[in-house]
This record gives sequence, C-alpha cells and structure tokens, in this order.
Amino acid sequence: MASWCVRAVRQSYSLVVSPALVRASPRLLCTATQQKNGQRSEEEAEKPEQNSAEKVLMEEKTQLEEQLKEMTEKYKRALADTENLRTRSQKMIEDAKLYGIQGFCKDLLEVADILEKATESVPKEEVTSQNPHLKNLYDGLVMTEVQIQKVFTKHGLVKLNPDGQKFDPYEHEALFHAPVEGKEPGTVAIVTKVGYKLHGRTLRPALVGVAKAP
Repeated sequence: MASWCVRAVRQSYSLVVSPALVRASPRLLCTATQQKNGQRSEEEAEKPEQNSAEKVLMEEKTQLEEQLKEMTEKYKRALADTENLRTRSQKMIEDAKLYGIQGFCKDLLEVADILEKATESVPKEEVTSQNPHLKNLYDGLVMTEVQIQKVFTKHGLVKLNPDGQKFDPYEHEALFHAPVEGKEPGTVAIVTKVGYKLHGRTLRPALVGVAKAP
C-alpha cells in the first residue's frame, strides 16, 4: 500500500514538471497575449470610428437646430405679416363703410348751403300771417333745412360753425387775418361758410376770418 502511494505521487510530480507542459506554457501565454492585444487593437480601431460618427451626428444636430430656428423665425414673421394684413383689410372695410358716402355727402352740402342762404335771405319782418304765401314758403325751407341736418347727423355728418372758437387749421380755412374789436387774437371772428365733419374726419373746412392783434 505504501509503495503504491509513492508511485502515485511520483506520477503526479512527473506530470506537473513534464517538459511538454513546460514547453507548451510559453505558447499558451503568447497566444493569450496576442488575443488580448488583438482585442485592444480592435477597441482602439473602433474608438476613432465612434468619435467620427458622433462628430457627424453633432454636426447634423447643429444644422437641424439652425434650420428649425430659421423656420420658426419665418413662421413668426409670416404670422405677423398675416395679422397686419388682416388688420389693414379690416380697417379698409370699416373706412369704406364709414366714408363710402363721402362723395355723396359733399354734393349734398351744396344743397344744404343753398337752403341756408335761402332762409337767411328772407326778411324776417315780412314773414307774417299777413303774407301767407311767403310765410308758408319760409316755413317749408326751414323744415327742409332742419330735416336735412337730421339726416346728416344720422349718417355721422356734423356741421362746424366755429364762431368765437380758437382757430384750428385741421378744421378751419383762414381767408384773412384782421384785428377785430372784442375778439381775442387767434380766434375765429367771422364764418363765411360753415364746415362739416364726417365721422370725426373733416369733410369740408369752415371758411373763416381770424382775429389778430392790432
């Protein structure tokens, strides 16, 4: 039994220190080293490729962001232009509704002027019951003038009679400047022809004489 154990130990030792195994070990180590180096070289080769791909992606991202920013700015400008166009169109429509009758009103102003002159030319002392024909004619002219002024007011046409008011070049047209007793300089002393405004816009300026300092 003891001799058998000794033989087993010797065989095991011979296997451990076998020249074949000793010669094979450097080869195994070299193969492992080569495999390891190969893996490293592959990883190092992959890194530049990854860096290049990442760089390309970053450039594409930057370009897309710039394009998105540019398109957003264009979209905002287009919206602003559209809103401005809509506002202008709405204003033009409203102005057309308000001032579309401007030419017609100017023609009617001449009729109103004639009516006013006609009523003013009638001697008031002659308008009595003793002269019924003249009285009826005068009353008809006055009623017509009142009615036409009501129609004017209904459609936004307002008379301007600036007697005694401060001269306004946007509403009055000065025919002359002269010293007038009892009138402050720069005020309207005489109105030779009344003016009119249509919805706040001067349709016809009043023709006036303006007082000035002596």
